[in-house]
Amino acid sequence: MTIGTDLAELTAGIDALYRRTPRSDGFLDKEGLIPVAMAEVTPTPLADYVEARAKLDALRDRLPAEAESELRADYVGEMVDSLLALVTTFEAGAISFADRVARQIRVETQLVPQAELDGYRNTIREKLDELGYAGGTLAEDFARYEEQARVPVDQVLGVLSDYIREARDRTVAEMFPAMADEWMEPVGVTQVPFSAYCDFATRKVLLNLDFPYTRFSLKHLATHEVFPGHLVHMKLREEMVADGRMPLDGAQVVTSSASSALFEGIADNGMEFLDWLDDPEDALGVATQRLRSALRCNVAWMMHQQGMTLDEIVPIMAEQGLQDPVTARSRLAFLHHNLRAPFVYAYYGGEMAVHAVWKTVPVKRRAEFWRYLYGNMHTPATLARHWR
Repeated sequence: MTIGTDLAELTAGIDALYRRTPRSDGFLDKEGLIPVAMAEVTPTPLADYVEARAKLDALRDRLPAEAESELRADYVGEMVDSLLALVTTFEAGAISFADRVARQIRVETQLVPQAELDGYRNTIREKLDELGYAGGTLAEDFARYEEQARVPVDQVLGVLSDYIREARDRTVAEMFPAMADEWMEPVGVTQVPFSAYCDFATRKVLLNLDFPYTRFSLKHLATHEVFPGHLVHMKLREEMVADGRMPLDGAQVVTSSASSALFEGIADNGMEFLDWLDDPEDALGVATQRLRSALRCNVAWMMHQQGMTLDEIVPIMAEQGLQDPVTARSRLAFLHHNLRAPFVYAYYGGEMAVHAVWKTVPVKRRAEFWRYLYGNMHTPATLARHWR
């Protein structure tokens, strides 16, 4: 697995280069290019990004002869290209936002089509009617629903903990029995640039108490951040790297890279995997989640490709995403972060990529699919191409 070791060490070397440049002491800057490493990796010494680029090119040239499989050749090739795009970004070189989305996140999406957004809004309207929230505009009826569905802030951590516990039980029963002894404790935080964060090292899920949450949104976070999402994914990768079943690059979570879409896509399909979509309220929640995720792609495009300001895009996000402007603005603050700018596409693009394959998997092959999905590093393209 020499290719995987060399990729991991080179990626760690690029992370070290990135961290050498003085930045703020903010949360996102402290994370660097590799926010989580599940194994010790010795960084390749790099003098500058010119050397990094040369070594990436050399690694890519070795793939036809040295990659262990077609999947690995395809995946590492895409990962190298995403790192080359990141190197150009770090050098402040010429690269468009469109190229960053395509090369780093490996999705074709630029602007999510209006028809797709309207489909989510139509589902929201239908489910609101089923739940008895009718008679007003879509925005008015949704606001009435969301107000009663909101969990009081002093109960949020307890409700999340209950959902994590049930998600673990379902994951153990349906997917991975070895997860029975795993746990993540919800901890409230404020003034951070995320709604929730899986802190793998400390086994804590950090929840931003500045944001409002419905019961569905907490259920979604339990499956996304913990079971069967990020915690399970990272724990399995840690174990597989340790016992030689996965190459060393599988031990790294690399921000805004070719691996990002599947990392987020697996997590965003957690409720589907657990067969935990029970009623019209859950269907409403899924449609709302996807609508807002798609819109975040669109407003990122408006800002970075079309040159619109945050003040110009917040009203668009608020109106189309059925949010108040203050909440909409707070959830878009990270768009100004250069490394993270295209990362929003990993959520929507990743969810759609995994879901497109998942819905073709027969029930009798689900266990096989989960082993394949969690047991290999993938991009949207490699998953679609190589799962059979």
